[in-house]
Amino acid sequence: MRARLLPPALAIVFATLLCSVALLISGANPLDAMSTMGAQMFRGTTAVDTINSATVYYLAGLAVAVGFQMNLFNIGVEGQYRFAAVVAAIVGGAIELPPVLHALVIILVAAFAGAAYATIPAILKVARGVHEVISTIMLNAIAGGIVAFLINPEQFGVLSGNSVSTEPISESGWIPGVPFGNAGTVFGFVVIAALLGFGYWVLLNRTRFGFDLKACGESPTAAIAGGIDAKKMAFVALVVSGAVAGLVALPEILGRDHVYGINSTTGYGFTGIAVALLGRNHPAGIAFGAVLWAWLDKSAVSLDNIGIPQEITTIMQGTIVLSVVVAYEVVRRAEMAAEQRRVGRALADEPAGVREGGAV
Repeated sequence: MRARLLPPALAIVFATLLCSVALLISGANPLDAMSTMGAQMFRGTTAVDTINSATVYYLAGLAVAVGFQMNLFNIGVEGQYRFAAVVAAIVGGAIELPPVLHALVIILVAAFAGAAYATIPAILKVARGVHEVISTIMLNAIAGGIVAFLINPEQFGVLSGNSVSTEPISESGWIPGVPFGNAGTVFGFVVIAALLGFGYWVLLNRTRFGFDLKACGESPTAAIAGGIDAKKMAFVALVVSGAVAGLVALPEILGRDHVYGINSTTGYGFTGIAVALLGRNHPAGIAFGAVLWAWLDKSAVSLDNIGIPQEITTIMQGTIVLSVVVAYEVVRRAEMAAEQRRVGRALADEPAGVREGGAV
């Protein structure tokens, strides 16, 4: 119990202290900044915008967490979701299907496209030993070029004013949101994100695949000795991670924009890495990290009103991530040292004959 509760408590203390120091250095009062940001949550559409952004961050965090379970650093979520988004938007705008079925096809296309793009580094990993960080970083850059090519008006793009995007998806392909009047509309995709989180928990804790995945992450050598195909698990983990990554942009595409444009927001994949680290790869923790990150993003605008640069929230976000990583490492090392001391005392208390395998 202590190992579970102590790291988050230490992380909160570290983050609070470091964020306060950063605010003081910038000439701001930490209490004023925090209270202003907290009050912003209840103004205008901030609360709804926070939930909507958290939905996107949550999906990105889940995609990264699947790889983290096997110590695979899928930094390519950024490229995978952008590639999947443009493919799904093109397909969604080109077809006409009944409601629900239309949206379902778009979701499946996005997941398949994300998985297909993740298959490239997966094959390189298991067949040639190429580190996934190297291959996925390169594929992120390639994805940007693919998006620009496909959205070009000479290909599948549509020019609207000064903006270029895919063909608009008809209303039958939209996922309706939950309206809250002047406060805005929550994306309907939040329900799908929650179901994915539950499915992720079941996969890890109630299936043989989840056991094998975590076993390979803990010790590939021991997993292989136990009959687990580590290369196969690495391949599947990266592909599943890519499939989840393919859904990252869909809350916005199916719930608000209905197109994917050349100017669509980027960077969600990298945010997902931070969110997964904050949540320690647990679905509930990732949800908390996503909401916290989104709140810092959306409430930052209020800092301008009290003369504090809103960019200070970027420092706060980085500080929080570092605090979580440091806190868990400190507790892990303390637990390991305590275990070593317990074993040492147990051995010292044993009679010499027992230690040597003889009779006392």
